[in-house]
Amino acid sequence: MAKTALRVIPLGGLGEIGRNMMLIEYGDDIIVVDVGLMFPEEEMLGVDLVIPDFTYLREHANKLRAVFLTHGHEDHVGALPYFFREFKCPVYSSKLTDGLIRVKLAEHRQLAQAELHVVAPGEAVQAGVFEVEFFPVAHSIPDACGLIIRTPLGPIVHTGDFKLDHTPVMDQHTDLIRLAQIGAEGCLLLCADSTYAEQEGYTPSEQLVGEALRNILVNAKGRVIVATFASLISRVQQVVDAAVFTNRKVFVTGRSMIDNVAMARQLGYLNAPDGVIVGVEEMRNTAPSKLVVVTTGSQGEPTSALTRMANGDHRHITIQQGDTIVMSATAIPGNEQAVYRNVDNLFRLGAEVLYNRVSNIHVRGHASREELKIIQGLLQPEYFLPIHGEYRHLVVHSRLAESVGVPKGNAFVLTDGDVLEIDEDEARVAGKVPASYVYVDGTGIGDVDQQILRDRTHLSTDGVVVVMVAVDKQTGKLTRAPEILSRGFVDVEEREDLLERSRAKVADCFKGAEHYAEFGDINGRIRDALSKFLYDETRRRPMVLTVTVEV
Repeated sequence: MAKTALRVIPLGGLGEIGRNMMLIEYGDDIIVVDVGLMFPEEEMLGVDLVIPDFTYLREHANKLRAVFLTHGHEDHVGALPYFFREFKCPVYSSKLTDGLIRVKLAEHRQLAQAELHVVAPGEAVQAGVFEVEFFPVAHSIPDACGLIIRTPLGPIVHTGDFKLDHTPVMDQHTDLIRLAQIGAEGCLLLCADSTYAEQEGYTPSEQLVGEALRNILVNAKGRVIVATFASLISRVQQVVDAAVFTNRKVFVTGRSMIDNVAMARQLGYLNAPDGVIVGVEEMRNTAPSKLVVVTTGSQGEPTSALTRMANGDHRHITIQQGDTIVMSATAIPGNEQAVYRNVDNLFRLGAEVLYNRVSNIHVRGHASREELKIIQGLLQPEYFLPIHGEYRHLVVHSRLAESVGVPKGNAFVLTDGDVLEIDEDEARVAGKVPASYVYVDGTGIGDVDQQILRDRTHLSTDGVVVVMVAVDKQTGKLTRAPEILSRGFVDVEEREDLLERSRAKVADCFKGAEHYAEFGDINGRIRDALSKFLYDETRRRPMVLTVTVEV
């Protein structure tokens, strides 16, 4: 009788930062861990977001039992609105994560049809053959959790994003005692966060950031503006605490920040004494030395509140001499240019800007090497799968795991789409499923592919030349001289001679034509001849588009 294998299938987050999504499959049951998005890289021109490829899940939708979310960051929950357009199943998460995704789904008008459940740490949920238990972890957002997934072959531990912080802001520690119990019971597979696997030692505590913010507010003579992620509620709490200590008022701006702060206060995750958080009118009547502003825009997003301030077009706040701007976040890879453009513009407006290169105002929420060793030592898994990181992070983490006891050959470095199969005898990489980037561009999902991105890059670097020709339907000859338009290629007035010779080159393509030719053939001849001519003349390769009209 054939043995049923446990299949672990990452659809995102391996070999990249972001887009975290993993399927765990056994027989007729599939559960999903996280449904995240990735911010576009610089060369992804015009793309708004990148989400996982749901093809495999689409083909096996009848097996889908539930989605489990580790925490509320965008790279773990951001693709849920696109997921819900296709799939219907219960979603389980902690209380704050549930609040954050409710805000997000309400924005997308999908809250009514979503089946959302709040799970407390220590609580277990049955989903098909799987039993999933949430355990608390320290991270840069409250209510972050890891998962203990009991399978017919033994427990899988999925850490989510975590670190070991002994002085966390909201008193949420990583539950090492529970992990030690699972280790004693026997852990089949550990899937652990690799983002910081290259860093020696321990990740600094969030407490350092609280102290740094307090010192900044004590020493700043004017207004202080703190930019961070809208989901980073613990950082907002640190700002509020520092404001209370220095007798300042707090003004919150940025739509997602306002929504999340309101939700966190309602759920009791953000504690602010009455009168500390103020509205627009009171903010305008508060002296700059008595005000701190919390805003979105730490990643240089074009429409964010901080970017509007840097560009001088924010509705309520105009940057002035004496302002101190605190960039309390690390630039996500690909966003550096936008972040530093804002920093430059804020300096130009006369503000003092504190950012991660010059000040200790952000600590990462991920475990460094010594912390990763502690988790390995407690769990002593039979098999190990590094997750959440660039390829080098995964390789470094797998070697670290082998150095502290994972049997050689039992640590697997996978990339998105690889299938890890585990049965009673062994684990192996068994095939691949589709896991390509799916681009969200405006309202379009997946209708932009690599070819379109190549075309956009081509247009952005070498421009476009459009050739319009009118052809006699009977003879295939030109009825008038070709017209040529150029955009982003050469200055037409300065190079009229080049365009004139280009017209002649196009006309040459029709010499000797005595019969009607297919449009495809005509267009191909024009494109090839003109592309070669323009390259020989300018050493540039503009995109050549042809428009042929029958007369």
